[in-house]
Amino acid sequence: MLIQQIVNGFTIGSVYALVAIGFTMVFGVLELTNFSNSSLYMFGAYITFLFYTATGIHFFLAFGISIVLTGLLGYSIDRFALQQLRKKKAPKLSGLITTLGMSMVVDNAIMVFFGTDSKSFENFLDFGKIHIGNAVVTWTQIIILVAACILMIALSIITYRMKIGKAMGAIAQNQDAAKLMGIDTDKIISLTFIISGFLACIAGTMVAMYYRSIDTAMGSSIGIKIFAAAVLGGVGVLPGAVVGGLVLGIVETIVSAYISTGYRDAISFSILILVLLVMPNGLFGKKAINKV
Repeated sequence: MLIQQIVNGFTIGSVYALVAIGFTMVFGVLELTNFSNSSLYMFGAYITFLFYTATGIHFFLAFGISIVLTGLLGYSIDRFALQQLRKKKAPKLSGLITTLGMSMVVDNAIMVFFGTDSKSFENFLDFGKIHIGNAVVTWTQIIILVAACILMIALSIITYRMKIGKAMGAIAQNQDAAKLMGIDTDKIISLTFIISGFLACIAGTMVAMYYRSIDTAMGSSIGIKIFAAAVLGGVGVLPGAVVGGLVLGIVETIVSAYISTGYRDAISFSILILVLLVMPNGLFGKKAINKV
């Protein structure tokens, strides 16, 4: 029973981690709380569903198109809304409210187009099950875990080993200084939003296959989870987002199995609050030093 719940926890926790990475990348570069991230997660799942059911094309081709379109939506949110605020030197609160507004626009557009009823989503990763003792591990869970690990490793390499990642770090420290060093800040920031959209789409579609359904509440339900995962690990720190997502997923699953699903969120966030009381910057966050 315990092994089964840990496997389930790692599966859903890896999804939290994927979306939390996109969230924390945007925060790390702009110090912006991107509320539209959860809407991209739902948008990606619905677009995959639309292309597969409406056009009849192969599922994985529909999935690829959805990833591209969700990335473009992430780019559009930055290009046509946030970039204009940066040019006008608007306060960061304006950006936060803008992402919240864009989230509502995307959510309501999906509700109008698809309706509010949940829809069945076929699982194309259902290749059977593996028995480990009394625990049952599905190939869907294995594929989700492997895909999440590959994406996390790839993003870590991009962020910490490549020039693009160094440019992101420079922008995070000082945008004006980064521009003077020849960095195209708007291009790098837009790329960050595109990557965030890619990750949200992949996570949303994999969860849709895992639970075999999609609904218009899936974005709002994960929105607070990815925020909590990022804060738990340390906002702006990629490894922290990964660990925070996995911890949150495991705790939720174990609480649901051994106590009650009704207390799942309450106990998970109680643990989050306790961790932050002891470590205000999260598990991997560092205390900021302000120099005068």
